[in-house]
Amino acid sequence: MKVLVVGSGGREHVICWKLKQDPRVTELFCAPGNGGIASIATCVDIKANEIEKLVSYAKEGQFDLVFIAPEDPLALGLADRLEEEGIRAFGPKANAAIIESSKAFSKSLMKKYNVPTAAYEIFDDEQKALAYLETQPMPIVIKCDGLALGKGVIIAQTLDEAKKAVSDMMGDQKFGSAGSTVVIEECMVGPELTILAFSDGNVAVPMISSRDHKRVNDHDEGLNTGGMGAVTPGADMTDELKARIQKEIITPTVEALKAEGRPFKGVIYFGLMLTAQGPKVVEYNCRFGDPEVQAILPLLETSLLDIVDAVIDGKLNEIDIKWKNKCSCVVVMASGGYPESYKKGYEITGIDTCGKLVFQAGTALKDGKIVTNGGRVLCVYDEGDTLDEAIDGAYEGVAKISFQDAHFRHDIGRTLG
Repeated sequence: MKVLVVGSGGREHVICWKLKQDPRVTELFCAPGNGGIASIATCVDIKANEIEKLVSYAKEGQFDLVFIAPEDPLALGLADRLEEEGIRAFGPKANAAIIESSKAFSKSLMKKYNVPTAAYEIFDDEQKALAYLETQPMPIVIKCDGLALGKGVIIAQTLDEAKKAVSDMMGDQKFGSAGSTVVIEECMVGPELTILAFSDGNVAVPMISSRDHKRVNDHDEGLNTGGMGAVTPGADMTDELKARIQKEIITPTVEALKAEGRPFKGVIYFGLMLTAQGPKVVEYNCRFGDPEVQAILPLLETSLLDIVDAVIDGKLNEIDIKWKNKCSCVVVMASGGYPESYKKGYEITGIDTCGKLVFQAGTALKDGKIVTNGGRVLCVYDEGDTLDEAIDGAYEGVAKISFQDAHFRHDIGRTLG
């Protein structure tokens, strides 16, 4: 099989790494890829949001499968266009990917179909949003409606912070058109949990749980990022809690999308909060979480390609998905200054000699050397019989890798709440 993976980060690296293990994958390409992906796949100089270029390339190259990993091309309809050209694609169509590309849509969907979530209001007028804040208790959550690279969510502790967040998003357009509409919602309290699930439009099968660490600094301090690390399992869940999440959240979401004429085929990300009233949805994503997937896919024993085929063909109920009985941890090594301004082009050493799996995110090849080329640079992975073993192993790998201004958290997995 000839396979094209779309994307350029650590998520795409682990997807390529996993697909490469299947003997049926004889040719593997990635657009645009990165310095690490280049060692296992042929990188193609087409950006993930260049939809028509990707469609033409896939058609001319006679690809058997296109795996669309990031949210932007999904929201822009890449899966739709590929299907129109008769090319098998993994990932939801645009009308289903809207669960991530519009938070206003996803909140309205949850409300209509009684999926538990935080109380909220939607605003497209800045002055009305500011007036509403005057009536609300703090802390409060302000979210861009559209896609903002994981950074369009502010948890405001004070009224002044909340007003600034609204003004930044709506008035100053800090996140572009993504902030033209905002969702303001109550601040839920409890441990956070991520459940990723494969969905074929009819049923959804959850993966092992994970927990992401969004804040840039130790002790969950600093700005929100795309994720500074993740662990599995994300919580010590009882069978009763797992069944409740499936019954009250996962299954109703898939059925709601189907009922709305938006069948979801791909991976749904359920960002959950385990509140005193029970599990509630914080957000949906329309694809694998990053860096959660770097912690999850190495534990998958079933062929990823088999699952992809079952999802596309609507036969997910016919496949038995198996996982290693292990815990895992990934620690993100980022460029100093991330998620704001940072410099690129620093040489990275120790990746091949650290003794751990390393998935590259913001890297590039320059004169035969791997250099930094983004905010989140590397994800260092390890697994163990206990979570402590996995965490210790991942940090052993981090200690052997270096590049100028490297920044990472020291408490991934230690602050699960």
